[in-house]
Amino acid sequence: GSDGDGEVGKAQRAAAGVGTEPTIFSRIIDRSVPATILYEDDECLVFRDVAPQAPVHFLVIPKRPIPRLSRVGPQDAQLLGHLMVVAARTAQAEGLSDGYRLVINDGKHGAQSVYHLHLHVLGGRQMNWPPG
Repeated sequence: GSDGDGEVGKAQRAAAGVGTEPTIFSRIIDRSVPATILYEDDECLVFRDVAPQAPVHFLVIPKRPIPRLSRVGPQDAQLLGHLMVVAARTAQAEGLSDGYRLVINDGKHGAQSVYHLHLHVLGGRQMNWPPG
């Protein structure tokens, strides 16, 4: 199909409706939508991506709904660091000893399709450079 069917189309539609309703990730946090959860603590949740782009593809999200990386401030530094530490530990637990890629999409041009900050961790295959 056209771009409107893919991630870019989803990102453009999502940008138009920021903040208007709970995201799918809020619903995963409150367990009203099922997910394969790999790790959870008081601050974050880690679960497998439903449309994996690599043999291992999981998301790390804060429980506090930060819409975009571009909207964070100094008060978020500790939480953001925690998300990265959890991403690294989960990657290790998932056997990604040869490395992995960590991706954060921001806004329409960054192809962000869910406006709840999330870290993609992708591994289990050789990543290419530059990314798309």
